[in-house]
Amino acid sequence: MKQHQLAATVAVSLGLVFTAVAQTQPSSQTGKATQTNSANRMKGSDDSFVTKAAQGGLAEVELGQLAVQKATNPKVKEFGQKMVDDHTKANDELKAIAGQKGLTMPTQADSKSESTKNKLSNLSGAAFDRAYMQDMVSDHKTDVSEFQKEADKGTDPEVKAFASKTLPTLQQHLQLAQETLNEVKIGGTAK
Repeated sequence: MKQHQLAATVAVSLGLVFTAVAQTQPSSQTGKATQTNSANRMKGSDDSFVTKAAQGGLAEVELGQLAVQKATNPKVKEFGQKMVDDHTKANDELKAIAGQKGLTMPTQADSKSESTKNKLSNLSGAAFDRAYMQDMVSDHKTDVSEFQKEADKGTDPEVKAFASKTLPTLQQHLQLAQETLNEVKIGGTAK
């Protein structure tokens, strides 16, 4: 009789353990769903900004690498390296924010940027330098506008803070791109 009671007690205990484990698993899954839901609650404009900023950052790095390889003007090469350095850093920061939000970051630039890269790849010498710098001026005007909009009107605090923090760097890039383009247009080779 004692063996039956012991077996019953063990069975009940195991049943309670299995029930507790089964109840614990859904709550941890619920935590993940909540995390995903909080990411989904991020406004579409913030989510869209993150995607565009990530794709733009990837493009800046790729085009910067191309400039370092192909540019003949030392200032264009320097500018390209600055794009690689600054945008890699910003991309890493944005990736961390996206990870906290449960967002998947794009792994490649958008099709427009790929087209620009292909176009620039076919140029060389002063033609490459001018085309690259013209693209950088145009691109950074757009970037400054989009980051300013997110800094002013974004709703997600971390994404808004990222935009505000990155905006001055983009404004410096735009100014430097304009100056470098002017030098490349005037003399063909800036010193």
